[in-house]
Amino acid sequence: MNAIWKGSISFGLVNIPIALYSATKTEEIKFRLLRKTDHSPVNYRRVAEADGKEVPWDQIVKGYEYESGKFVILKDEDFKRVDVEATQTVDIACFVKLAEVNPVFFQKPYYMEPQKGGDKAYVLLRDALQASNKIAIARVVIKTRQHLAAIKPQENGLMLELMHFADELRHVDEFKVPTTTAIGKKELQMAESLIDSMSEPWKPDAFEDEYRKALEAVIKEKIEKGERAGPHPIHRIKPTNVIDLVSVLQKSLDESGRKRVARRKRVARSPSPAKPSRTRRA
Repeated sequence: MNAIWKGSISFGLVNIPIALYSATKTEEIKFRLLRKTDHSPVNYRRVAEADGKEVPWDQIVKGYEYESGKFVILKDEDFKRVDVEATQTVDIACFVKLAEVNPVFFQKPYYMEPQKGGDKAYVLLRDALQASNKIAIARVVIKTRQHLAAIKPQENGLMLELMHFADELRHVDEFKVPTTTAIGKKELQMAESLIDSMSEPWKPDAFEDEYRKALEAVIKEKIEKGERAGPHPIHRIKPTNVIDLVSVLQKSLDESGRKRVARRKRVARSPSPAKPSRTRRA
């Protein structure tokens, strides 16, 4: 696996050489568009809306639509005017308590790997963050774009997590909130009991992408047999209009134990998903 970025962490007079590696991977199955008659791949075309004609790359410019149907053209020199200097440094601005940062700010995680000569300072920063229950807030330039980022201790290492700037988030006032409704004491107690009965240690491996797994099974069957695979439905709970909240909570309490046991058994005996021998990129 190749590093996507190499540089250093900088705070005060401390400089720690590090490399960044993506902490996530995309498991989405991608498809090519084909012509039905002969399965010839269908490519995307750059077609102008005005006359339906295909436009060559050398005739395409970038425009910002400031009003409906009205554009201002931006050239290469315009983008260079706003380029942020790529210093190859994760420049720490301050340290804050993790509990004070709303999780919606966090966007994409990367593992930070210490480079030659940086192990001691790397461990020092990791341990200091763990002891203080704080994270570092920093700025970093990756691929010509400046990002807000957080440096967090993660098990035996450090993680850099790209963050949203405040003006990128929608304000909660834009969304409808429930009207004030008095909740009965019995209803609240039953809801708390249901939460307690369904609580268990966090085990991320117990959850998987059921849709992708079922789709892989369909693809594998069609490859092996050349036949149309039957449906692989995913059980979904149909929404209902809850009228008697107490009775619904009681029913949930009665069934939660059995469902949890059944889910654990299903996960325990579930084989690893068989992946198709070949997938095509869109």
